[in-house]
Amino acid sequence: MIPSSAKPTVIIIGRPNVGKSTLFNRLVGKRLALVDDQPGVTRDRRFGDAVIAGLEFQIVDTAGWEDENPDTLPGRMRKQTEVSLEGADAALFVFDSRVGITPLDEEIARWLRGQEVPVVLVANKAEGSQGDAGIFESFSLGFGEPAGISAEHGEGIADLFDHLWPIIGAQAEGSEIAARVDEDDEEALLAGPLKLAIVGRPNAGKSTLINRLLGEDRLLTGPEAGITRDSIAIDWQWQDPIIGNTRDVRLIDTAGMRKKAQVIDKLEKLSVADARRAVDFAEVVVLLLDATRGLEAQDLKIASMVLDEGRALMIAINKWDVAEGASALFNGIRDALNEGLAQVRGVPLFAVSAKTGKGLDQMLGAAFELREAWSRRVPTAALNRWFDDALEANPPPAPKGKRIKLRYITQASIRPPRFVVFGTRLDMLPKSYERYLVNGIRDKLGFDAVPVRVVLKSPKNPYQKD
Repeated sequence: MIPSSAKPTVIIIGRPNVGKSTLFNRLVGKRLALVDDQPGVTRDRRFGDAVIAGLEFQIVDTAGWEDENPDTLPGRMRKQTEVSLEGADAALFVFDSRVGITPLDEEIARWLRGQEVPVVLVANKAEGSQGDAGIFESFSLGFGEPAGISAEHGEGIADLFDHLWPIIGAQAEGSEIAARVDEDDEEALLAGPLKLAIVGRPNAGKSTLINRLLGEDRLLTGPEAGITRDSIAIDWQWQDPIIGNTRDVRLIDTAGMRKKAQVIDKLEKLSVADARRAVDFAEVVVLLLDATRGLEAQDLKIASMVLDEGRALMIAINKWDVAEGASALFNGIRDALNEGLAQVRGVPLFAVSAKTGKGLDQMLGAAFELREAWSRRVPTAALNRWFDDALEANPPPAPKGKRIKLRYITQASIRPPRFVVFGTRLDMLPKSYERYLVNGIRDKLGFDAVPVRVVLKSPKNPYQKD
C-alpha cells in the first residue's frame, strides 16, 4: 500500500538492472537509492518527492521483478513490488532499450495489462542510436510509444513529463505550472511563455546577452570563463516590435559547455549536466557563438546534442560589433553548419551583439516562429496527400526484385514532430529514401529547420500477405 500523500504517486517497475534506481535518483534530484551494476541492489520500496518541470509527485522505487518462488528472497521482493501498485496513480514500466524486450519484460507487461493503473512505458539507456531497435520492439508490449530516456545522463526527461502529465497533471498539487494543455490543442500550447535556453561554450556572452534583453545586470558577468554554474530561469516580457504586444518568455541561462576531455573539475561536470537538463525543458535553444572565434567542433557537438534531444535549434553569432570580415564569416559559418548538421539543414542563423542589442529582436521573433513549427500537427488528409505525391514522384526501390510497399503515414506526436510510416519490407528501405521522406516533410509541410523524426513500422504478423 502507498502512504497517504497529497501528491499523486508514481511507481517504478521493471526487471533487475534496467536503471530503476538511477531514474529514481534523477527524479528526486538526490542519490537516495544505491546504484550499482550488479542486479538486485534495491530490495525494499523507497519513497521520494519528485518534480519534473514543476509537476510534483511522489515516486516509489521498487525491487527488480524476478520470476522466483514466492518463499525465496527474490520472490518476496517481487511480492513487495506487486503490493506497491495498490493505490498508485501511475506506473513507469522501465526496460533496457539496448538489450531489447526479454521474456521477463513480456511477463511484467502481461501482469500490468491486468491492472487498473495507467502505465507509461520507459525506454532507458536510449542515448544515441543504440537503443532504437529496442524502442521499436517495445511497441509489441501494448503500451504505445515509449518515453526514450537516459536516466544516467538526464536525457529525455521532458518526454517523460509529456507522458505523465495527461495521467497525473490534474491531481498534482503545489505545481508551479498553472495549466498544461493537451498537445492536440496547438493554439493553447503556443499561448504559454516561450521557454528559451541560451547555450554555448564558456565566455560566449550568454549571461551578457540575457542582461541586455532584461535591461539590467541581472546575471553575474565578467571576462573570466565559467562564471555561470547553475542554470538560471528568468520570466520576462518581450515587446514585439512587429505586432506591438508583449509576449511572455522564460529565459534560461546555462553554464558554458567545454570539450568533455577538458571537464575535469567535479563542480564543472555538475554545471554541464545542469545545462543539459535545461535543454530538456526548453522549447527553443539558442546556441551562442563567439564571432571572434568562429564555429568550432565543440559548437557542432552542442548543436547535435540539442537536436538529438528533439529541441528546436537556432544559432546566434555574438560579438558581431567586433567581428572582422563579417560577410565572409557569416557565409562560412552557414556553409559549415549545413555540412556539419546533416540531420537538419537551414538552421536559423543570426548575427547579434549582446553589447549593442543588434539583431536580438529579430532573433526572438524567429524563436516564436520556430516554436510554432515545432508544435505543428499536420491534418491526416493533408499528410497522406503529400505522402502519395512523394511516392509517385519517387517510388521506393525494389532491392533484389522485392518490392517495398509504403502504405500510409500518420503523425504520432509533436514537439518534436514524429511520424510513423507503415509498410512491408521496411528493413530493406535504404537510408537515402528515409532522408528523402524527412526532407519532404520538412520542405513541403512547413517544418523548415525543425528536427523531424520518422519511424518505420511493418506488420507484426509474419504470415501476412504482401
